Amino acid sequence: MFIDVAHIKVIAGKGGDGAVAWRREKYEPAGGPAGGDGGNGGSVILETDTGLHTLMDFRYQKEYRAKNGENGRSKKQFGKDGEDIILKVPVGTLIKDEKTGHVIADLNEAGKAYTIAQGGRGGRGNAKFTTSTRQAPSFAQAGSMGEEREICLELKVLADVGLIGFPNVGKSTLLSVVSAARPKIANYHFTTLQPNLGVVAMGQGQSFVVADIPGLIEGASQGVGLGHDFLRHIERTRILVHVLDMSGQEGRDPLDDYVKINEELANYHEKLAQRPQLVFANKMDLPGSQENLDRFKAKYPDLKVFAGSAATTKDLTQLLYGIQEALKDLPYESLTFDQEYVEEEKEKAPGIEVKKENGRFLVQGPYIDKLLRSTYFDDRESLRYFQENLRKNGVVDKLRDLGIQEGESVFINDYEFEFFE
Repeated sequence: MFIDVAHIKVIAGKGGDGAVAWRREKYEPAGGPAGGDGGNGGSVILETDTGLHTLMDFRYQKEYRAKNGENGRSKKQFGKDGEDIILKVPVGTLIKDEKTGHVIADLNEAGKAYTIAQGGRGGRGNAKFTTSTRQAPSFAQAGSMGEEREICLELKVLADVGLIGFPNVGKSTLLSVVSAARPKIANYHFTTLQPNLGVVAMGQGQSFVVADIPGLIEGASQGVGLGHDFLRHIERTRILVHVLDMSGQEGRDPLDDYVKINEELANYHEKLAQRPQLVFANKMDLPGSQENLDRFKAKYPDLKVFAGSAATTKDLTQLLYGIQEALKDLPYESLTFDQEYVEEEKEKAPGIEVKKENGRFLVQGPYIDKLLRSTYFDDRESLRYFQENLRKNGVVDKLRDLGIQEGESVFINDYEFEFFE
């Protein structure tokens, strides 16, 4: 099943807490602090895999969580780092921010990887807090929380050539006879319900990738039919081959078809209308084709038109060499019309925020949360370290500025403290 869009949540692992431990060995009566650091949390990494062609693996599982780092140990032993989680995606996958829809990263090469959620740092053990005046710290640091993000994965197939045209003009038949691809083919509209890729070999070391793009009908750029679902796959192609049914057996005029399809491309994005384009006049083995081809060439004398029949393979070699020649002069670009992700220019949430709200003095923020998790309130040394940090970060001064009085309560997260100078 072809799935080209997936919405998932990724959560990196938390860093392990530092350890409070003491060196107690025979003949070492004053061994000192020996608590090791916590391990770093695992990260969530997206990596391309050439063996994948769909985002099917993300259809049912919507949340991916990396391992937490282990806590530190005694004897200054570090905790083990949390294991990263590596999510494999097809080449050509865009990572988008769920909220804005902007592109965070474009995984457009084989083996390309991107860390979408960074694991938290491990906390320091009490051995790291010794100073000249603090020889036996009885506290350690808590590990940091890992990043958490909601993202959208969007696959846009990577191909050199995109086959475009109305349904039933012979795009799938053309792909099947020039490559090893075996798309479903039948004589009714919308046989093709997903993009199909095929490699065309043109000699030793020479080949190009062709994509059969379905869903192009009048109004596709406004979302009619499957238009929006598959128009995105044309963005990656270097050139377009416009397949026209010159026989008119569907009751449509190939001259009108040419105009309508190009209007849909321009309506989807103006740059798509400027993409190099070759015309393949298909079904030339059927009655009326030559007359329509003559009319088409008379109206568009400057267009490069190749005529033949995909069903009988007549004159397809000229088309393939024409495509190869056109690609020769075109540099490869990973094209996408999505907006690039830009970190919002907003003030970073302060590590510690001090405010008065509804008559209550509040202290909150990610730094204070980590400080609280690192504090052992039953331990005098740990409590002193906590108070020193509050004073050093200006919390006491800010509370004074807000008019706090001796004995009034200060709420720090879920804790209530009394204020004393």
